[in-house]
Order: sequence, then C-alpha cells, then structure tokens
Amino acid sequence: MLVRRTTALVAAVAAAAAATLLSACASSPPPAPSAPSAPSAPASSAEAPATALAAKTPSATTPSAQSTSSTAPSTAAPATMANAAPKPPVDAARVAAATGGKPETTDNVVKVSFPRTERVDIAGYQKFPAFMGLTSWAGFTPGEKAGVEAMVMGDFVLFEDEVESAMSAALDNGLEVTALHNHFFFDKPHVYFMHIGGEGSVEQLGKGVKAMIDAQHAIRQKSLQVAASFGPAAPPSPSKIDGAKLDAVFGIKGQAKDGMYKATMGRKAQAACGCTVGKAMGVNTWAAFGGTDESAVVDGDFAVAESELQPVLKALRGGGINVVAIHSHMTGESPRILFLHYWGQGKAADLATVVKRALDLTAWDGRAQST
Repeated sequence: MLVRRTTALVAAVAAAAAATLLSACASSPPPAPSAPSAPSAPASSAEAPATALAAKTPSATTPSAQSTSSTAPSTAAPATMANAAPKPPVDAARVAAATGGKPETTDNVVKVSFPRTERVDIAGYQKFPAFMGLTSWAGFTPGEKAGVEAMVMGDFVLFEDEVESAMSAALDNGLEVTALHNHFFFDKPHVYFMHIGGEGSVEQLGKGVKAMIDAQHAIRQKSLQVAASFGPAAPPSPSKIDGAKLDAVFGIKGQAKDGMYKATMGRKAQAACGCTVGKAMGVNTWAAFGGTDESAVVDGDFAVAESELQPVLKALRGGGINVVAIHSHMTGESPRILFLHYWGQGKAADLATVVKRALDLTAWDGRAQST
C-alpha cells in the first residue's frame, strides 16, 4: 500500500516538472544558428604582447597586461639634430673684422647689413627706402660638416654696372653665386639681386663678402651715374657672321639667318610628370651671334645641373663674358636644372671658344663626341 502511494507521488512530481519545462520552451525564441568556428584569438589585445614577451623572457609566470605595457620596448623616435643642443654662434667680432660690417646676432645667426644709399625710384615711389628691400646682407651660422667652422648665405643689391665685378669678386674669393635676378619692376636705375653662399672659416667667408662690397663701391666711386651699357660699341649692321667657322668651334651644325648664327645644344631631364624633356622642350644651351667675325655680340642661355653652375660661371667670367641672370625654368625636374643667361662682345671665334669651354663642363648630349 505504501509503495503504491510513493510511486503515484513520484509520477505526479515528474509530470508537473515536465509541464513547467514545456511552458518555458514555448515562451523563449529559438536560438540563432551558430556561425562557423574561427581560429581562437587571444583573450584580449593586451594578452598578445604579454604572451610574446613571456616567450622571450626567462620568467616562470606570464606578466599581466599592465606589466607588459611598462616593460615593452620604447617606440620613441631616436634623437635627431633638432633635439641636439645648438652650437654657439660664430664670433660676431670676427665677422665684423672680416666684413667691415656691423654685426647683429639673432637665432644663432650673425648678420651684417649694407643698406644702399643711392636714390632708387620704384613704380612711382620716389627715393625708395633701403629698409623696404634695398639692403645687402650676409648671415653667418656655425657649420655642421667636420672641419667647417661656418657657412654664409646672403643677398647683394646691385646696379647693372656692378654685377660683373661683384660676381667675379665672389667667385675669386671662394664664394658661390647661386642666383641673379630682379625683385622689382619699373625701377630706376634697374636693381638686381645676387644671392651667394659658402662654407669655410669666418675670415675666408668674410673676405669674400667684403670683396663684393668693395667691388660695388669701386664702381660707384668712378661714377655715381649707372652705366647705360657694358662699354664696347654695338657691332656693325647688317650681320655677316661666318657660320662655318663657328660650326668648327662647337662641333655641330648651327643655324644661319640674315647673317647671324645660332648653335643649340640639348640635354635631357625628367619633368615632374615623369616625361622626358630635352632640346626641343627648352632644356638646352644656346649661343646666338650677330655682327661680324671681328666685332660680334653673343647672347644665350646655359642649362646646367646644380653641381655644374659654379664651374660654368667661373669659365664665362674668366673669359670676359657677362652673366645677366641665374634662375630656374622648371620645378620638380630630375636632375634639377638651372639656367643662366649671358652676354659678350668681341671677336666671334674668341667668344665661341669661351662658350664652348664652359659648355664642355656640362653633361650636354653631344659632349662625348666633342671632347
């Protein structure tokens, strides 16, 4: 009797539990289908470097994420020149003694300035002040190369008849001439700006700066009036240049027109667009002659790489040819090409010889065949 009652009680409890379970399943949404299993990843992003570090370090336990961040290799950039302590400025007293200028020191640069005192009228502005951009200057800063005490950069304000003497003074005294151009329009007299640079001792660089200022002053001491030409009389007209003689000098066949002669020598460069540009696109050196064989004028343009500029300037000035502009015609080209424009007067063959000598200091297309 007792057994029957116990069995009935157990059956009733089981039935009640089953009913409760069915009710709960009916009220819950079906589970979402499971996604395909992926390779297991570390429990957290912090655990991965900790594991890697633990594998490399002889430790019995894996360091926590916090300890890993404190022991991971530093990602700070290495020390650069910008972080290094700057060198002290060069001795201002030595700059003053070498240049004859009054030095001022700013931002580790010792600078001497030489304002123009002559009257210059610009675009209707009479007696334009030197403070507004008619002041020659040179700045000296400590050199960075081994054994180089200082470097200099500067800009010299020159009238047309002062340019050649100042350029020769710079080149003869170890300075580099890096640009020659105008900064103004409608200026009377015309003003040109010659940019210079160099490396060496303070005394050496200062000597070059002083030589340029002295050359400028020497011209003005001879005459306060700016010269109207280079000096020699204009060649006779019409022109009668013997082109065959100049072909022999240049080693190429030039062009002839109305008794004049022109030789054009190209070189190649890659423009910023990736295009190859050369002779027909204006990357060339040319020389045009007018007058006669005995009394000629030559004018033209040199296309030079940066490393060729100073040797070409020295060759032209050494041969008595005037440099009238140094600038760029392009941006982003490779190699970088600078252009210098020139003017000379004399016997046609002599002028051609000077130009050819300078030309062969450059990597023009026909250099291998002509040298």
